[in-house]
Amino acid sequence: MEKIGVLSDTHGVLEQRVIEFLSECDQVWHAGDIGSLDVLTDMRSLFGEVHAVYGNIDGWDVRGEVPEVDVFEVEGRRVVIKHICGNPRRYDPLARKVIIEYKPDILVCGHSHILRVEFDKKNNLLFINPGAAGNSGFHKVRTAVRFVIDGKDLRDLEVLELPRKGRVGY
Repeated sequence: MEKIGVLSDTHGVLEQRVIEFLSECDQVWHAGDIGSLDVLTDMRSLFGEVHAVYGNIDGWDVRGEVPEVDVFEVEGRRVVIKHICGNPRRYDPLARKVIIEYKPDILVCGHSHILRVEFDKKNNLLFINPGAAGNSGFHKVRTAVRFVIDGKDLRDLEVLELPRKGRVGY
C-alpha cells in the first residue's frame, strides 16, 4: 500500500500548506512546470520518493534533473507522468503516442491548471490532472490531490483546495 501525493504547476512556489498536505505520502508525483530547482530540491528533501517531469516553463537547470516523461510502477500499476497531455476527450498527439507505447494504468499530467480526475474507458486508464499548486496562471483555486494505491485498488482520493492570493513561498 502506497499513499500518493500529486501536484503540478507550482511555478516556483511550494507553500507550507501544500507541504503539510503531502507530508503523509509515501511518494509525491509532480507533473511539470516545477518552476525552480529550489522547489525540486526541497521536494526531494521533504518527501520520501519523488517522481517529476519538466514542463514548458522549466529552465535547463530543472530539465537537467528530471525527464520529459516518467514511466514507473507502483503496486503493480504502470504510471506515466507527462506535463502536456490534453484530456481524455482530446489528447495531445505526443500523449497519444505515450499511451499507445506504455499502456499506463494511471496517466498524470498538468499544464491546464484545471483539476480533473477521470477514468478513460477507451484507453483503460485513470487520468489525473491535479490542477495548479502555484500562484502563476489564470486559475482561481490552487489544488493538489492524494490517494492510496493498494494493489489494483485505488481509493481515498482527497483534494486540497487553497485560495489563490499574493505570491507565497519562494
